[in-house]
Amino acid sequence: MKKVVAILVLAVGTVFTVSAQDKMMKDKMMKDAPVKTIALEQTSGEFTQKQITVSEGTYVFDIANNDVGHDVGFVLVKKGKDISKPENHIKTAYVTQPVKTGASQTSKPTKLSKGEYVYFCPLNPTATDNTLIVK
Repeated sequence: MKKVVAILVLAVGTVFTVSAQDKMMKDKMMKDAPVKTIALEQTSGEFTQKQITVSEGTYVFDIANNDVGHDVGFVLVKKGKDISKPENHIKTAYVTQPVKTGASQTSKPTKLSKGEYVYFCPLNPTATDNTLIVK
């Protein structure tokens, strides 16, 4: 009976160890994955790209201000969350500083998991139904 219990404990321990190692390997692969860029352009009152589809991964948002006439920004929110609440904003996706007319700015690297997101500009009254789909 002691041998059966010992074998069972060893088998269960091995399964948990392998699972933990698999998770660590997946996390390391995501961390080491290349950072890709999503370029978005704003004109007066709108983003020129209304819907974008990308794969899961880490992205930097490059936001261009094409003659809006004032500074612009960028906000990304998981679809279904209240976009008016800053606690729902994905803060790493914010541009590092306001984007001046004729210029562009980038965000920090932002890990995107599968799902849908909405994006908008709080400084340039753009629609809030611009969609980023991550497959």
